[in-house]
Amino acid sequence: MAEESRDERFLYLISCFRPRLKQFIRVQPVLDLLPSLSAGEREKVRAAALQRGEVEGAEELLRVVERGPRGCGWFHEFLQALEQGGCSLAACYVNPSLSQLPSAAEEEDHDLCVHLVQLLHSTLVDRMQTMQVAEKCLQMGIFQDEDLDRIHTVTDNRGNRDGARELLSRIVQKKDWFSPFLIALRETQHGGLADDLSGNTGENRQNEMKNSTNEETEVTSQPGYAIVEDLKQQENVNDSFSSENSVLETSIGKNSISDVSTGDGSVSNSNENLGQSCTTSDSGMFPFYEDEVESRASPEPELILRDYQMEVAKPALNGENIIICLPTGSGKTRVAVYITKDHLDKKKRASEPGKVIVLVNKVPLVEQHLRKEFNPFLKRWYQVIGLSGDSQLKISFPEVVSRNDVIISTAQILENSLLNAAEEDEEDFSLIIIDECHHTQKEGVYNNIMRRYLKEKMKNRKLAKENKPLIPQPQILGLTASPGVGGATSYSKAEEHILKICANLDAFRIMTVEEHASQLKNQVKEPYKKTVIADDKRRDPFRERITEIMTDIQNYCQLHPKSEFGTQTYEQWVIREERKAAKEEKRKERVCAEHLKKYNDALQINDTIRMVDAYNHLNNFYKEEKSKKTVRSDDDDDDEPAVSKQDETDEFLIGLFHAKKKQLKELARKPEYENEKLIQLRKTLMEEFTKTEEPRGIIFTKTRLSAFALLQWIKDNPKFEEVGIKASYLIGAGHNSEIKPMTQNEQREVIDKFRGGNVNLLIATTVAEEGLDIKECNIVIRYGLVTNEIAMVQARGRARADESTYALVASSGSGAVEREDVNIFREKMMYKAIQRVQKMPQEEYLNKIQNFQLQSIVEKQMKAKRDRHKTYKKNPSLITFLCKNCHKLVCSGEDIQVIENMHHVSVKKDFQSLYHTRENKTLQDKHADYQTNGEIICKDCGQAWGNMMVHRGLDLPCLKIRNFVVVFEDKKTTKHIFKKWGELPVRFPSFDYAAHCPSSDED
Repeated sequence: MAEESRDERFLYLISCFRPRLKQFIRVQPVLDLLPSLSAGEREKVRAAALQRGEVEGAEELLRVVERGPRGCGWFHEFLQALEQGGCSLAACYVNPSLSQLPSAAEEEDHDLCVHLVQLLHSTLVDRMQTMQVAEKCLQMGIFQDEDLDRIHTVTDNRGNRDGARELLSRIVQKKDWFSPFLIALRETQHGGLADDLSGNTGENRQNEMKNSTNEETEVTSQPGYAIVEDLKQQENVNDSFSSENSVLETSIGKNSISDVSTGDGSVSNSNENLGQSCTTSDSGMFPFYEDEVESRASPEPELILRDYQMEVAKPALNGENIIICLPTGSGKTRVAVYITKDHLDKKKRASEPGKVIVLVNKVPLVEQHLRKEFNPFLKRWYQVIGLSGDSQLKISFPEVVSRNDVIISTAQILENSLLNAAEEDEEDFSLIIIDECHHTQKEGVYNNIMRRYLKEKMKNRKLAKENKPLIPQPQILGLTASPGVGGATSYSKAEEHILKICANLDAFRIMTVEEHASQLKNQVKEPYKKTVIADDKRRDPFRERITEIMTDIQNYCQLHPKSEFGTQTYEQWVIREERKAAKEEKRKERVCAEHLKKYNDALQINDTIRMVDAYNHLNNFYKEEKSKKTVRSDDDDDDEPAVSKQDETDEFLIGLFHAKKKQLKELARKPEYENEKLIQLRKTLMEEFTKTEEPRGIIFTKTRLSAFALLQWIKDNPKFEEVGIKASYLIGAGHNSEIKPMTQNEQREVIDKFRGGNVNLLIATTVAEEGLDIKECNIVIRYGLVTNEIAMVQARGRARADESTYALVASSGSGAVEREDVNIFREKMMYKAIQRVQKMPQEEYLNKIQNFQLQSIVEKQMKAKRDRHKTYKKNPSLITFLCKNCHKLVCSGEDIQVIENMHHVSVKKDFQSLYHTRENKTLQDKHADYQTNGEIICKDCGQAWGNMMVHRGLDLPCLKIRNFVVVFEDKKTTKHIFKKWGELPVRFPSFDYAAHCPSSDED
């Protein structure tokens, strides 16, 4: 086919895949994007679709395409029309490059997922809130505007059920639709439907709810895969290992293959090779890395350690538990791979079972370790798999473990499995490797896993005395660049911290390079360090105006802090005052404290970034306040005037901002008052980016907001572009911030661009400090951000290119320079403490370790006891909820019921008469990637109470406890403010669906 022209190939593909193309083409949107078609042909196709149905319309369209003019880009036009018209799956089949052509296994997966939808069609049609799911699918990029419009029209004209049918008919035509569709269902409160589709049973749902606070709960024992097995038996599908878990591993767990594939047919190749010992793709976990990890002809990489690496690895090669402490960039993970292979080889020779688990604390590290280290070096001999909360693997964890030799997993997945496992099901690992092992302390997930190990060790001592067989225990290997000193201020405390880490990991010793230190020094370059001080004595009229406003507010409400404006201590004080005033029903003081917090935020933004960013922060807040205090009636009669819910305090505060708004806006535009730190940052960047031919840098900053604003600042300044700066930001994946989080895929994409040179400056929060494999940089800047000595060592380790620079840019009065000096002192203290621990007589060392291990177990037992004694005795009838703002009685504790152990809803009769519902503007402004049905606010004062949620077709008011004052009517009346429902010592009943669902005769 290579000799044939591109057009011939196009026609050949249409003839090959015609039945599938007819299923996947939406005629109308594609027609609209084909300007080359004559009016007559267009009408003929449209008529066929209208009179004989979509499939016949698609057949007519394909005939027209085949008759169409050769050359002149006609086929390219058709391909573009498919892609832009929402028919991405059809486009994959006719792309002449063949780069996106689905393999037979992928087609089978698609068909099975469609079959699942067909089996559950009536349930989905009956229970799905069509428009919520459709809008979520649009947000997630599954649907296009045309899809949404059509579904909207059908729903409006023919009702929700027909709308659901339209939605389902469209979604199955999309590429890689199944996994995002499940997510869309879950995020629109249709968890039950998602569970039905993925085969989750009630027992597993409970497990999922139990662990719902962890991002990594997807890997639980889920017999849903039995549904798929039944389907496969019905369809006589070959029951090989590859097909056994393909639907819910490949279709659900896989990201869009086309995002990463280089188009060499790698995906189909990986499916052909499933089950062979040389691949890792039998898991379906990270098949999209196959083409990067191995090209078929590439030679096996050799697994060789340098002398300094071998020096620290030796005790582990002899089977001892150790901690390896090597600086960033010196190849810790390579040492771990070597030890893994040596361990498994020895087990194989001795005919003993060998199983290795590598635990990491961040999801992206799973893929990184799999793709760059463990898979390339071990795939020839051992089965390697990666597991994380992003994987959505729908078979049980023990099953995954039994099928593989090396499992790279987020620690939370192992912890969840251990929590849910019966004793006989617990996995037997022969080696546990813990990455970034300095986190093995206190109540961290690593430490919870290790405490189980320590308990078994204690049990073995007892069994040994009784001459009974011992419980087999795994070897432990810890990896870290810096164990830190745990905030120690003396050498003895630093030593104690190191010993505690060793005890928690049951380490026989902690290894650092001594004999081959000079080789390590040549390998890991120390960057040139410099501190850039910004003079903060320059006049700042923007700050002056803000502090004047804050003083006016403080005088108005008679609140007088002892701390300085713009500091963290001021922020803590104002939060305390806000909670205190809410409890004491002092509305004026509470609202003023809330507004003072916003002004304090603006001062902190002004100190870090630009005045305009601080101004925008305030302006958005007051826009939101004004809309909250202006309420239309629930009838939404546009002719009826909006009613203002502002009281005297609201009028004072909103009026004060609007009186100063113009002046603040004008000051924010004046370059002469620009933040001195930004001037120094600009100078440092210009200097470093003009010094070398291929500059590459990272700026570490404190908050997502500052990362976002710094990127904007760089984009707004053409000078940076002139010196070749191509910037992007890299932030975390958590949802507890005003800035939309990055997904794991977005993070990976940015890091890949950085590696490839399309981006040469990352502006990152602390997410990039630890572990992530980011290419060597020649400039690392900590922009006013100083945390602890571990973070300092990690960040500095990013500057590992030749002649690199590590700079701290901070203002002279911020205390950042002093904190950096403290960290340098602590780093020296840490290395001395490690040396003292290494030189300690073995008996003394083991005694201390044993005592700390006992202490750790006792502490855990005491905590468990305290948790058990947490009183849940208080009767819900003893409490009432008041609006935090106007102190109106909202409901009693007896009106609260709980959905899925999480969502607290009010079931009070006529509750809707107490609140208004409005669009959730905050989420819209954030461009949030999830949807709620609208915010509920107090009818009297406009205070937010929570959100409407849809549960199995019912609209319910879901309350956030932080928006209420909780009154306890016990022996004496007390008032409290809680951040989370879990802090409230009351157990509420589960939601009674039968009591609240409309009876069937109303349908």
